[in-house]
Amino acid sequence: MQEAAGVLKEGFLVKRGHVVHNWKVRWFVLLQDKLLYYKFEGGKKESSPKGRILLDGCTITCPCLEYENRPLLIKLRTKTNTDYFLECCSREERDSWALDITGAIHAGHPVQVQELHRMKNSFNLLENISLHHIVDKMRDSSTGIKLTRNLEQGNRYKETFTGSALVDWLISNSFAVSRFEAVTLASMLMEENFTKPVGTRSIEAMRYSDLSEQFLDDSTALYMFAESSKKMLSSKEELQFNISELSGMIVKQGFLVKQGHKRKNWKVRKFVLRADPAFLHYYDPTKEENKPVGGFSLRGCLVSALEDNGVPAGVKGNVQGNLFKIITKNDIHYYIQASSKAERTQWIEAIKPLT
Repeated sequence: MQEAAGVLKEGFLVKRGHVVHNWKVRWFVLLQDKLLYYKFEGGKKESSPKGRILLDGCTITCPCLEYENRPLLIKLRTKTNTDYFLECCSREERDSWALDITGAIHAGHPVQVQELHRMKNSFNLLENISLHHIVDKMRDSSTGIKLTRNLEQGNRYKETFTGSALVDWLISNSFAVSRFEAVTLASMLMEENFTKPVGTRSIEAMRYSDLSEQFLDDSTALYMFAESSKKMLSSKEELQFNISELSGMIVKQGFLVKQGHKRKNWKVRKFVLRADPAFLHYYDPTKEENKPVGGFSLRGCLVSALEDNGVPAGVKGNVQGNLFKIITKNDIHYYIQASSKAERTQWIEAIKPLT
C-alpha cells in the first residue's frame, strides 16, 4: 500500500457489484485519468486491478441518496452510462474523495476546476424560496429525509436526523449547490421553528455559538421536526445493545484491516473510536445494518505499533507492515493493520489517551 508515482489518492471504499448488487470492500487508487480498484485478501492488495473506471466523460453525484441505508455514497456515471456506487466511511472522507475525483475528471479543463472551487463556497440561495415547501419535501415518505434513531450520551432519540444528513439532502434535492448554502437554509429552518436541535451537541451550538455557527454540518449533531419533540425518547426496553457503549462522542473513524480471533483471517472493518465512555467498535462495511460486529472498552488497554520488518509474533499469514496491537485488560489481543505508517500513528495517538 505504498504510494506510487502518479497516484492522486488511495484507500478503502465499499463498491456495489454490477451483476449481483452486493457490496464489497475494494482498495481504490485514483490516477489522473482513471480509478483502479483491487481485491484485498489476506491483508494484501492483489497485484493486478480487478477493474478500472475511466474518468474521461464521467459525471459524479455527491451526495448520492439513492440507497436509504447508505448515506455516504458517491455515484460515478461513465460516458457509456455505467453506474458505479462507492461508499466511504465518513462524510469528510466522502467529500474528500468526491473533490479529488472531480478534480481528476476536469484536470484538462482549468476553467471548470476554478468554477468547481468557486461553487464549493458559493452563496446564491434560490429566490422566493419557501421553507414550507422544503419541509413538505423533507416529510415525503419516499423521497424525504430519512428519520432514524440515534444515540447521544446515554439517551436514544427517535425520528431524528443528523446535521450532515440534512445538508446532504438539501444539496441532493437542488435546494442548495454548496454546503455553505445548505447550512444557511438549515439554520433558517431552525430559526423559524420547523426543526429543532436535540442532544447536547446541537443544543449547545444553538445556545452559545454565533448565529452563523448555530447549525452544525456534523454527523454527530442531532435534529428533528419541531412537532416531533414529544416523541423524542424511546424506552430502554427497545434497545438491542448496550446503550452506554455507543453513546460516546466519536473521536475517529475509518477503514482498517483486522485479524479474526477464530479463523485468523484478515478482513476490512470500519472502526469507530468513541470517548466518554471510551470504546472501540468495528462494523462490517458490506452490510446495510449499522450495528457493530464487535467492540471493547479501552479502559486499561495497551496499544503499540508492531515491527515492520517481517511478520510479528501472533500475526497469521504473510501480513506485515503498518500493524499495531491492542491488548485489553482481559488479555484479549487485537491485531490491526492501517494503510500507512502515518495512519497507524494517528490511530495509536487517538487511542492512547482513552486507555
